[in-house]
Amino acid sequence: MTAVKIPVDAVELAGELVLPPAASGVVLFAHGSGSSRFSPRNTFVANVLQQQGIGTLLFDLLTRAEDQNDAMRFDIDLLTHRLLAATAWLQANPETKISPVGYFGASTGAAAALQAAAKMGGAVAAVVSRGGRPDLAGEIALGQVIAPTLLVVGSEDHGVIELNEQAHALVKCEKKLVLVPGATHLFAEPGTLEQAAQLAAHWFLNYLH
Repeated sequence: MTAVKIPVDAVELAGELVLPPAASGVVLFAHGSGSSRFSPRNTFVANVLQQQGIGTLLFDLLTRAEDQNDAMRFDIDLLTHRLLAATAWLQANPETKISPVGYFGASTGAAAALQAAAKMGGAVAAVVSRGGRPDLAGEIALGQVIAPTLLVVGSEDHGVIELNEQAHALVKCEKKLVLVPGATHLFAEPGTLEQAAQLAAHWFLNYLH
């Protein structure tokens, strides 16, 4: 693991880059509101991806001071801007510049991942949303995504399922919506996060090349 600092405008975002030997690509993690690079759920998924030979970049979308501001937590355009800056940093890094890039988004981070994927076009190989709010990306961005997109939702995450179904209908690229049986929004039920992580790993292994 390499601790990194990603400069964006007037701030620096802290991150952790892990590159397994001969990594098939690198997945950037966009965490949800009120979370950080230390999110235990994202860290768990990142470990599963690393075991499958996929590199990961977990980083803070907001500084500690910014994260105290509720408006900034839900500013999807700002989160997207930060994710794009981290992508540019990764593409300029000698170790990762030729690696295929994927996005993994949770909660509001899923909206930022899809907005960023819409802007990046073919430069992003795949997107996975876990318990995400892809609807917050907006109808225009969802219609512009060309990266194969997987939406993973808990079967008991009522309300969010419907929002994912609406977003799924607006995405025109290769796509899939999977309900994990028995899972609520945070995938806290035994075995459900493991299922979500394996679904993500399988998706990225299919498309990160």
